[in-house]
Amino acid sequence: MAKYTPAREYDGSVKRIGFLSFGHWSDSYGSQVRTAADSLVQSLELAVAAEELGADGAYFRVHHFARQLGSPFPLLAAIGARTRTIEIGTAVIDMRYENPMYMAEDAGAADVISGGRLQLGISRGSPEQVIDGWRHFGYEPADGESDADLARRHADEFLEVIKGEGFAKPNPRPMFPNPPGLLRLEPHSEGLRDRIWWGAGSNATAQWAAVRGMNLQSSTLKFDETGEPLHVQQRKQIQAYREAWKAAGHAREPRVSVSRSVFALVDDRDRAYFGRETRDQDQIGFIDANTRAIFGRSYAAEPDVLVKELAADEAIAVADTLLLTVPNTLGVDYNAHAIESILKYVAPELGWR
Repeated sequence: MAKYTPAREYDGSVKRIGFLSFGHWSDSYGSQVRTAADSLVQSLELAVAAEELGADGAYFRVHHFARQLGSPFPLLAAIGARTRTIEIGTAVIDMRYENPMYMAEDAGAADVISGGRLQLGISRGSPEQVIDGWRHFGYEPADGESDADLARRHADEFLEVIKGEGFAKPNPRPMFPNPPGLLRLEPHSEGLRDRIWWGAGSNATAQWAAVRGMNLQSSTLKFDETGEPLHVQQRKQIQAYREAWKAAGHAREPRVSVSRSVFALVDDRDRAYFGRETRDQDQIGFIDANTRAIFGRSYAAEPDVLVKELAADEAIAVADTLLLTVPNTLGVDYNAHAIESILKYVAPELGWR
């Protein structure tokens, strides 16, 4: 398969627009996604539909011990085989649960299948369904480490190994002939290292990611560090990230994404589902006993109103990528419609298309 090249260059206010799905499934009333098979197959179908509509990315959230998408690489590889242009990613993989070596092989394989379209978001993750779930996967923080330190250590190991440099001493009597020198993990995918993103919940972790040359993902949840609206805090986080990137002396330009729940009310289905949306203000909560967090508002309105509201979002304005969180349990047809409505009625008015 030929190596993927973006169809156009992006600058200024032009945005890459993708979707972000949690892949929920439930047999509750009204759900169109009732089993794990439904979730996986429909995730693939939505990615195909989104590509046909002209969307730029299909991203998936990873949660363990939950009726959601837990093992992303089979899905990413399958989407890579069925599509040709759309970026395929995660937002995010919880690195507390990951074996960096095995993950490097899986990521390399999925990226090779897709022709270099993988955009892999990784992070510490969020509070999970079970207590210290990573322990069930065989991982423990070292003495003096927190679980966040464990995630960052795994991330550093993963970043190192996907560079493609040899590190393992070959067997002098191997089963198959080896190339000369130390061996690396295979398959190695050239360029993947530049397509790793860090999901940052704070300004400090955004700066940490910048130093390591990772792109930045900022979601609808962030540590409440200043008491300001989420979009203002995110804009300042992105600014701090870019300053740290510049100070680190990286040669390439980084990418930055923000996630939003955005629904254009253009037909009766939209109005029935989201016409009475009440989350039009940020919310404050706690993600553990000591961490105050701010959760972003939803946008649901007629297209002309959405254009005005989104134009005032300071974080969207300074990001190059917008990920639209989708209500996947409403099914492929409705979610494709919701994505198309943003691409058709909202994005052009904002200069994103």
